[in-house]
Amino acid sequence: MSDHHYYVNFIWQIADLLRGPYRPAEYVRVMLPLTVLRRFDCVLESTKPQVLAAYNSLSDKDREPGPDLDERLNKIAGQRFHNHSDLNFQELKKSPKRITQQPDGYISGFSANVRQIFERFEFTPEIARMEDAHILYLIIAKFCDVDLHPDTVDNIGMGKIFEELIRRFNEAANETAGDHFTPREVIQLMVDLLFPPGDKVLMVADKFKLLDPTCGTGGMLFEAQNHLRAMHQENKLQVFGQDVNPRSYAIAASDLLMKGNENSAIRYGDSLIDDQYG
Repeated sequence: MSDHHYYVNFIWQIADLLRGPYRPAEYVRVMLPLTVLRRFDCVLESTKPQVLAAYNSLSDKDREPGPDLDERLNKIAGQRFHNHSDLNFQELKKSPKRITQQPDGYISGFSANVRQIFERFEFTPEIARMEDAHILYLIIAKFCDVDLHPDTVDNIGMGKIFEELIRRFNEAANETAGDHFTPREVIQLMVDLLFPPGDKVLMVADKFKLLDPTCGTGGMLFEAQNHLRAMHQENKLQVFGQDVNPRSYAIAASDLLMKGNENSAIRYGDSLIDDQYG
């Protein structure tokens, strides 16, 4: 896998195009959702023709948004999500206004679980803002040059990219990065304490569950999965998380979707007053 610092620096250079219409503290509103969107775009690229063919063959009634349509097209996409619009980043580069244009807007063509994530990003107003500032085309065109396919950037590397971007954005906003994610070294220590090396129970194939009620971008949950799998390849860790920060939730939820963990979940809300696992 390529060095995640390369991708962070590349994306950070794209953020410089926002200078003027946006203050540095506001870059996060654009760059995180677009990075997630580009990741989805790369993941779905290989099966997009089959999904479009299946969608276009349906009757108007069968095309109505809902669980049945999502289940059908998700299977064809080979993921827990899909996009049935005729757009991708290359097409958006030709006509960036179509990113939210109805009825065939790119974001509106995703399955419900992805649309919910972008609602938490509150990204639609930023699209209009960039268009008004005449920078939307420039931003979309630059993101076309970022290859975030899992064959190029694996899930661990993608997590590091998000963490480093959040750290830089928070520094620009004079905020503490730890409000949104736990440093990787601390996560590894926590995981070692939870799943100590040499534990005989963990050295055999089994299923486990882990809840993080303040999961941030999901680093602890996903590092725990990797750690447990390293102890035994057949170990399966079902992870559950909740976070009150909408952007942190959106990153964790999107990461979980791409990992295909069907029996896991990331939910939005304040665990202290709205425990969704209680």
